[in-house]
Amino acid sequence: MTAKTIGIDLGKETMHVVVLDDQGHVVERRTCASRSSLSRYLTKLPQCRVAMEACAGAHFVGRKANQIGHDARLLPAQYVRAYMKSQKNDYADAEAIAEAATRPTMREVPIKDVEQQELQLMHRFRQGWVSQRTETANRIRAMLMELGITVPKGIEKLRKELPFILEDGEYDLSPMARELLYKLWEDLTDLDERVCWANERLHKFACEDARAHALLQIPGVGPISATAMVAAIGDARAFRRGRDLSAWLGIVPKQYSTGGRTKLLGISKRGNSYLRMLLIHGARSVLTKAHRRDDALGEWVRRLQARKPKNVVVVALANKLARVIGVILRQRSEFRAEMMVG
Repeated sequence: MTAKTIGIDLGKETMHVVVLDDQGHVVERRTCASRSSLSRYLTKLPQCRVAMEACAGAHFVGRKANQIGHDARLLPAQYVRAYMKSQKNDYADAEAIAEAATRPTMREVPIKDVEQQELQLMHRFRQGWVSQRTETANRIRAMLMELGITVPKGIEKLRKELPFILEDGEYDLSPMARELLYKLWEDLTDLDERVCWANERLHKFACEDARAHALLQIPGVGPISATAMVAAIGDARAFRRGRDLSAWLGIVPKQYSTGGRTKLLGISKRGNSYLRMLLIHGARSVLTKAHRRDDALGEWVRRLQARKPKNVVVVALANKLARVIGVILRQRSEFRAEMMVG
């Protein structure tokens, strides 16, 4: 058997494998009951192209395949769908993955190293804890409202007022209500500690990692944004230029052109919504202090503000930040002020 391309449909326990020869014909189909058995199978094969959809566990299998000596490639699932033939099943999925991997123009997802995955997990956990904290705070406010007690807006004011509410006997709270509020207060305090712990770890990584440290020099990019970019993008070699990164993040106009007529719509909002959110917030922070800047960036922002709505200016600035981030990560260079006006 001459194996040229291997398509793997990853599952939680069972992996389906389809092998293509150099002519694109299917020469073998098989099932692996575990990732360890899949590794043993790949070890027996000569060096070839190993393709998978970019999904849960794909980066781990991709790293293993590269260590064995194969050329591992992760493909976006939306690009593989076009190569599906007939009805969907696991072997048809694996065959479509293998066929898509043979195309010379097929886009790939860079394989993350262990450090990137751990950093991205930290961001995911932090994001989840922040959401849970907001839910808990809203739950406390709703309960207090039912009991006739209102608290001013803002989680800081809630943290300040709730201990006094629990201790004040004038509110005539029942023992059950006080116990419930105290449990919610404990949950809120625990989530605060978890978010602070995650922030400390991310700040430490941002100071120690050369890539994240370089991104910290960009206006509007803090430790959270810098570490998130390093975790998701890495060295940015998957993008030919900075604009490709901003397009991947969905902060460029969506295009609907035909018949030689170019039609641009609002931003596409494609790609990683978490990174896009961080860039938008970073751009807003720069915009609030733009009137104090006497450099070229401040002048560029003021000129844009004079003729465009505020939100358009924010997105345009976020687009510029994304392009600069892409250049710095790809070239491993330091931030220079002229990058913001290029």
